[in-house]
Amino acid sequence: MSIFEPQLGRSVTIDQAAVLLSVSRRTIYNRIRDGKLQTIRTIGGSQRVLVSSLEENKKVVWAGDGARREGSPPAQQPS
Repeated sequence: MSIFEPQLGRSVTIDQAAVLLSVSRRTIYNRIRDGKLQTIRTIGGSQRVLVSSLEENKKVVWAGDGARREGSPPAQQPS
């Protein structure tokens, strides 16, 4: 079963993806560019994020420059 609500369908908007991953729109675009999120284009030309790629990204919580697993303490910032 998906970690996201079943009524989301196969894809979500950039804004919805940002809310679901608790990150900014810019981070979503960066992850798309880096190949970490997969997208499709609608007939009208809008870009939508595939829910299946969101599920993979949700397993890793991004903290600054490093990644950490969900539930682990946040990365320490240099003083």
